[in-house]
Amino acid sequence: MKLCKLNDDHYMFHCPGCEGGHMVRVRGGQPMWYWNGSMDAPTFVPSILVNKGRQNPSAHVCHSFVNAGVIQFLPDSTHKLAGQTVPIPEWE
Repeated sequence: MKLCKLNDDHYMFHCPGCEGGHMVRVRGGQPMWYWNGSMDAPTFVPSILVNKGRQNPSAHVCHSFVNAGVIQFLPDSTHKLAGQTVPIPEWE
């Protein structure tokens, strides 16, 4: 599986660019993403933006689209995978 279920509202996937997890809320509050319901080939809409405005100066900005189990990192990401497309790794 590509996702870890935290509870009915929140799921997490491993980001190879940040080398850590990103949490996504799929119901029950804001912000909230559309999720296709797949644990193996997830799609989230809209894009996922982590550390907007460098709120944590020691962490990367990570901006991506997740579609059918693949992460498309946008060029405004500040990590080594900016501008690349990679599969979501299996959750361990």
